[in-house]
Amino acid sequence: MTRLELEQVTDFGDFTRGEDLKEFLKQAYANISSQNVSEPLSDVRVSPDGCHIHVIVRQPNSGLVTCDKYLRPHLMQSQRHADLALTRNIPIVDVIYIAQSNTEDGASVLGVIFENGKVEFWKFLECKSGWHLLHTVDLCNSPRAKVVSVCMCQNFIIWCEERPPSESSVNVCSNFRYCICKKTIEVNEGGVNLGSVKMALHNNPRYMVISSGDLAYLLPDMRETSPMCASKVFLAWSPEHDTFKVHSACSGTLLMKSSNKESDFKRLVTDCIGILSSINPPDICGFSSAGFGDLLLLLSSGWVCILKRDGSLQKMYKLPDNCLGAGGTINSLNIYNETLALTVGRTLFLIDTKCGLELERISLKREGLLFVNSLQSHSPQMLSETGLFVVKQRELDAKPRSSSTHSEAIDSSARLIEAVFVEACKYYQQRSLSSTQLTVEKLKKGGMFQAPISLAAILRDYLSNQRSKSAEKNSSGQERLMHSLESELRSLVLLEDVKTTMVKASMKDLESHCGSLVQQEICRLLSSEIEKENLQYLNSIFHLFPTESWHAMQAVLHLRCNGEGLLSSKAPAELWKIILSPVQPTANFAHCNGQQKHTTANVALPVFELLCHSIFKFQSSWLPRFLELAQQQAGISSTSSWSYGVKESSESLPLYKRALTVLPCQGANQHLQVELLLCSQRPKAIMQALQILMKQGQWERVTQVAERFCRQSPLLNKEIFSTLLCKVAQHRDLDPYLDLLWTLCPEDMTVTSILNTVLQNLPPSTQNSGPFEALGSQVTIGLLKPLLRKVLQRETKPSHRYADILQSPTMHPPPTPPRQAKGLSRAGAEMDSELQASKQRTLPGPQVTSQAGSV
Repeated sequence: MTRLELEQVTDFGDFTRGEDLKEFLKQAYANISSQNVSEPLSDVRVSPDGCHIHVIVRQPNSGLVTCDKYLRPHLMQSQRHADLALTRNIPIVDVIYIAQSNTEDGASVLGVIFENGKVEFWKFLECKSGWHLLHTVDLCNSPRAKVVSVCMCQNFIIWCEERPPSESSVNVCSNFRYCICKKTIEVNEGGVNLGSVKMALHNNPRYMVISSGDLAYLLPDMRETSPMCASKVFLAWSPEHDTFKVHSACSGTLLMKSSNKESDFKRLVTDCIGILSSINPPDICGFSSAGFGDLLLLLSSGWVCILKRDGSLQKMYKLPDNCLGAGGTINSLNIYNETLALTVGRTLFLIDTKCGLELERISLKREGLLFVNSLQSHSPQMLSETGLFVVKQRELDAKPRSSSTHSEAIDSSARLIEAVFVEACKYYQQRSLSSTQLTVEKLKKGGMFQAPISLAAILRDYLSNQRSKSAEKNSSGQERLMHSLESELRSLVLLEDVKTTMVKASMKDLESHCGSLVQQEICRLLSSEIEKENLQYLNSIFHLFPTESWHAMQAVLHLRCNGEGLLSSKAPAELWKIILSPVQPTANFAHCNGQQKHTTANVALPVFELLCHSIFKFQSSWLPRFLELAQQQAGISSTSSWSYGVKESSESLPLYKRALTVLPCQGANQHLQVELLLCSQRPKAIMQALQILMKQGQWERVTQVAERFCRQSPLLNKEIFSTLLCKVAQHRDLDPYLDLLWTLCPEDMTVTSILNTVLQNLPPSTQNSGPFEALGSQVTIGLLKPLLRKVLQRETKPSHRYADILQSPTMHPPPTPPRQAKGLSRAGAEMDSELQASKQRTLPGPQVTSQAGSV
């Protein structure tokens, strides 16, 4: 068996000023009883890489003690042990470690924040004698402001500052003279750049700010006495979206508010004053960031809880009774992978976060400070008076457990039941039409959750071969329930058998089992509605087992390819409904060379995109045919009796655009891009494909596409012909295909429009060119002569649109009008002659001539 224990990593001997650090910690522990110092390690900071320790000295002279660990020990001997913080006699509020994303040396950057708002940014360079001052700036706009708390949240530096009371706010309560501010921060090779100050919250009490992922939590300062309304709640703030959530330590989220301008704390509290009067939450005794927007809390009730970013409060572990009231000092708590570490006085608790089971309880010689080492984030790290320690497993001989095992098993069972309820909350919340967050307490009080507990009891009886015996003792209701769950229970047992078979199978058999399981899983997932978690699971299957998924996809869809390259599928319409489920255009897509690509690799691809990726990887020539097949199914599906169709609409991305996302951005597969665009049958996509072919100079393919699609739509015919006519005017690459091109001329094209198009697209003439250099690239009247003759004949040809009416036997000519006076007839004749002359002048045909004669 194994046991968790502390192992010393260093005694500070490999740190600069290691002896000074020991002496400082020794003196701090000695001052606990004499000066009522309850947290001797509260002013110690450890860098994320574990190579730097900074101690904030507050009395009598403020300063910063710096201890550094060098990767090359011989450089440590030559360093000057000078303290940081050039600003003297001003209290230091805190130090922040800034992550760098755009520097190549990977050096550590430290920000030292003073009470008066001054900030010194230092950079550690091991090869250049340690720390160097980069920049000194002011955080606050007011010279009288005082910074009380600060943190880093993504690319923002966030702080709580105390504003001096103004003359207009003399009567304002002194507890609400603080405000929350932020600035953007960017570290580069040249130094540190800070943005302008933006106030997010004002008239608030004194807050401690702590970051977790992209959220900043505002917690009441435990060292100050806050008003009753402020002590009952704390805030979660998104600096990027300027949204506030009001939380309590007993009910989770109470209120959410979005604002692009600064918010007023009093107004936030007033909006939920009715709830505050009815709750009495426990005090927050300790807190820590859990990452990803979650917050770890230790409450005065003894419970360790985690506040999720969605506002739900989940209980994890309860300390033994009277543990907090026995004078124990809360030092720190942190989560490491799936282990919760908590120090209470001189005891280190290690808890399994999955079920709340206490893994180990370790006695300490001195109080310790837990910290997270980014290089070993899975193991609990602790700083103590004697050095740095890490929790590791140690093999021990098997020994019988003590009598306390029974109580621990009861506690573990309670934690497991609590975990089941938390999972049920998540299950019901996904299917709830209400936006109100469902909690475990509401679920228990509502009496709406009983089935999973019953199922667990039934499964236990089934696996222990007591079904027949217990059925006689239990009621007939349970007996009927057992009969209805027989198939599910048998499936669970068969699953365990499959696991055992795969563990014992050979490599060849393992591949066969793997392919069969992948096919069954894909078939199971596609037989029901694809939710978010199932879609992520399906993505992981295609990622981990690409070959097996490719074969499984062909089997599930019954894909077959005949000799002519056409795909066929015998999959039912309900399966195609799931595959072609619409994707909203607001998803995480970005354009890349005219195609839409996913911005991050962690985004779960929809089912259609997954299948297209698999086809592109293993049989890329099938991709256009698969798109045609999918479009056919989409057309069939839109006329079926589905509750929601997959027919392309303005609210969903077209299938051809979704298929284009699988192509890489380099352009090596432009032939596939052209085929997908043509398969879409959409005018814009067809013109885009023609542009790609023309850029590649594939003029024979261009004429084939033009001849094919000009027959389908008059508007598309005109657009294609006009585009190709522009190319004829610009170069001579289309000369071998002019006879075919002239046959595509639309009916409504005139000689004037043709000549205007040619003249507007002629290439610019070069003035310095020789007499014969540019003649070969210019269009001539002789090349356009067949087209112009054809169009001109069509224009001058009499229209026979009403010939059938004129030849009708029932049609009689109108009566002869009465004769007019001779003067009037002469004037009408002169007017007719003028109209005829003007018509002949406007006719463009006879004016276009060449050396060979008129057209």
